[in-house]
Amino acid sequence: MPTADAKLNAFPIFLKVEGRAVAIVGGGDEALAKARLLAQSSAEIRIIADNVEPQLRDWIAANGAVRIHSAYDASLVEGAVMVFAATGDEALDRRVSDDARRLGIAVNAVDRPELCDFFTPALVNRAPVAVAVGTEGAGPVLAQMIRARIDRMLSPQLGALAVLAAGFRDAVERLLPRGNVRRAFWREFFEGAPARALDNGQPAEARQAAAALLMQDGASQGHVALVGAGPGAEDLLTLRAHRLMMQADVIVHDALVPEAIIAMGRRDAERLPVGKRKGCHSKTQAEINHLLVELAQAGKRVVRLKSGDPLVFGRAGEEMQAMRDAGVSYEIVSGVTSAFAAAADFELPLTLRGVTSSMVFTTGHDLKGGSLPDWARLAISGATVAVYMGRSVAADVAGRLIEAGLSPDTAVAVVENASLDTRRRFHGTLADLPSLEGRSDLDGPVMTIIGDAVAGANFERSEPLSAHRYETAAIAAMEGQGA
Repeated sequence: MPTADAKLNAFPIFLKVEGRAVAIVGGGDEALAKARLLAQSSAEIRIIADNVEPQLRDWIAANGAVRIHSAYDASLVEGAVMVFAATGDEALDRRVSDDARRLGIAVNAVDRPELCDFFTPALVNRAPVAVAVGTEGAGPVLAQMIRARIDRMLSPQLGALAVLAAGFRDAVERLLPRGNVRRAFWREFFEGAPARALDNGQPAEARQAAAALLMQDGASQGHVALVGAGPGAEDLLTLRAHRLMMQADVIVHDALVPEAIIAMGRRDAERLPVGKRKGCHSKTQAEINHLLVELAQAGKRVVRLKSGDPLVFGRAGEEMQAMRDAGVSYEIVSGVTSAFAAAADFELPLTLRGVTSSMVFTTGHDLKGGSLPDWARLAISGATVAVYMGRSVAADVAGRLIEAGLSPDTAVAVVENASLDTRRRFHGTLADLPSLEGRSDLDGPVMTIIGDAVAGANFERSEPLSAHRYETAAIAAMEGQGA
């Protein structure tokens, strides 16, 4: 087993290839794979083969590579900075490797580590920023898996941010003293307003933000991100949400956000629960608004983590208005809303050609008013209705919709803990829906989907609501006889 002080047998370097030739000997899939990798650089790609397969021939034409139509000869690789032996023929690969070494050129022979002077890494490309992952040829699949994880962590605009930073480097060295002030500037540059502007596709605003930061000596500016945590499963958190959580000084989270997702944030970030659940409000909305403003004005980077999507029943409008009134910088990061997760759990098409082309999101609580809300009329005309937090008002929802004219036989799908391993699925009709209110065993968030499109769902892993409906009715009847 390798020890903590194990040494690398292959030392990673970045070799300059701009304007220099890199030779690939071979005309098949192995040569094409190396050509695609090298195309991420500014090297002159020279492909040596007397015969090439059609896919490689098309790639050469599309990418401007140089094709040397000839059987291999050592003279053809002279002057190259690197050589790849990718013929698929062991004897020929060995000959290419021997010739390259004799000419003093670093060589890589595909899938033949004993013939290699170097190994090609799994590459995360954010030019001019690059992350190379290598295993000394021992585990190429492992290297690709690690590369994929790193790729998810890094903003697609990281290269553009690095280019912008290079343009400010001289000014920073002239105007800011070495030490903490300069470090603070660069930290804020790479994680603050300039980075956010580029992530939002605003290069001019990024440059302006960098200039403003330089004039204020890199002082940290507070910022709030209203982030959707998704329906609960960790792997449904968006990449942008995760990046912001890793940069946050403070994570202000709701009660419905699972601890596993909160733990995905920066380890030393302060975590403040402000959850509002039925019958148990730890903070009022006004107190939450004030807290977000106060933290941002203290120079903190804040992630306001909300279940699902922040703009769907998340009261984000009030929080945004509070930050606008206070002049606090903020942004919105979408999340997967619970209706979509519940539909996925049921393999349920929310819209279905020839059946329904519209849908409604509601909490159902507005059915308690005197007049029928507009969405109820939409449901009657065929829209799919997704009811959030609907268990306690299930009877109201069903009763008012049936009263308004929706058929009691309209299909219904219900999910508790959508997207999680602990989810439970139920199906039935609108007439069965009131039985939800008596389900004391349902203590997780419940999503109800109503409409003709529900009939297209997969009910194989679902329990019928009617079973509990008839069970409840039987118990009530027995209690009545006993009385």
